[in-house]
Amino acid sequence: MKKQFVLSVIAASVAVSPVASATNGYFTHGYGTSHKGMAGAGVAISEDLMSAATNPAALNLDYLNGKTGIIVGAELFSPDREYRISQPDFYAPEGFYLQSPGKKSGNSLFVIPEFAIGKKLNDKWNAGLVVYANGGMNTEYAAQAAEQGTFYAGKTGVDLKQLFISPTFSYKVSESTQVGFAPLLVVQQFKATGLASFGGFSSSPENLSNQGTDTTTGLGLQVGIQHQISEPLRVGFSYRSSVSMDEFDKYAGLFAEQGGFDLPSSLQVGVAWQASAEHQFLLDWQKINYAEVNSIANPLSNLMVAPLGADNGAGFGWEDMSVVKFGWQWQRTAEQKLRLGVSYGEQPIPSTQTLFNILAPGVQEWHYTAGLTQSVGDNTKLSLMAFYSPSKSVTGSNMLAPNQDITLEMSQSGFAASFEWAF
Repeated sequence: MKKQFVLSVIAASVAVSPVASATNGYFTHGYGTSHKGMAGAGVAISEDLMSAATNPAALNLDYLNGKTGIIVGAELFSPDREYRISQPDFYAPEGFYLQSPGKKSGNSLFVIPEFAIGKKLNDKWNAGLVVYANGGMNTEYAAQAAEQGTFYAGKTGVDLKQLFISPTFSYKVSESTQVGFAPLLVVQQFKATGLASFGGFSSSPENLSNQGTDTTTGLGLQVGIQHQISEPLRVGFSYRSSVSMDEFDKYAGLFAEQGGFDLPSSLQVGVAWQASAEHQFLLDWQKINYAEVNSIANPLSNLMVAPLGADNGAGFGWEDMSVVKFGWQWQRTAEQKLRLGVSYGEQPIPSTQTLFNILAPGVQEWHYTAGLTQSVGDNTKLSLMAFYSPSKSVTGSNMLAPNQDITLEMSQSGFAASFEWAF
């Protein structure tokens, strides 16, 4: 029964949309309901089984007293995104002008699942399986007729989903140091519509748009360490490798490297200070290396030197992103813990790259979060989280149309709940 239950949860996680937009670029702002309640901070601490998604060294299951632990949860994620188009003072005959005033995207509510199971094997080793969404992109701009739409080719948008399935192991080196490692199986799905007007720029126009959903897989590795410097002070470090994914063959004429869409590497370092028995403060720094992936980082100006889909084909023009995360925990009672968090990262889209990023307006910078964990019975806990990311906009010129500006804007909010129990 236990095996069937676990397999059913994993299958459901894969079936549910992992995520369709995210917060720091296209990475989610945190992993697990507890850490999301602190703006994603906590690489130096072990809160629960889902902490292993932030740092595999955080898989510390001493608190389960030899039992097997399970977490099942979900986030309701609501992004509000739109683009606005200015009226140019004149129209150059060779320009690709977009229609003013712009549009808001449909699809404003997504379900993001999380699941983890783990057990302490002996005095040194812990083992677990963590399933979670890394991030993604989604836009859907309606069209009134087949010849209309954002890019004059009907309903326009993209849908990128990323799911991580991660067997995780941690090892206690000493009473003050623990290390961890986690192989990563990554599953991606992607589809695009309404891009046929760029066929003249593509190396494979028949594999540019409206080809349905394509699925790819890849393998990577995450490693981490936690160390207790002194009684009140802990430090943590986690590094996730880049992931070489199979190509999106159905979109070989859109993404650079004949449909390549690898995952960039990332790292997170942080400290945790136990100011008193009740209060803990966390400070993390995260780096996401978007520049490693040509289909994400190549600038739109590459349209002038290479077709879409070529090794040097145009991408979204994103830059690397650094994020600072601050979290606070208050052990209010033996049964209840409260959390607050705030994070900031300069968004990765230069103002020169607004045209293609109508499809992927990942411009968020600030995130404000709150959460709690409440014991609700023997070996059972409920965790809750809510977050808000205020509206952020980026304005820049339409590179294919002189004298026209494009503004991208998005705000986000979300709520999550998860249950943890032991048996």
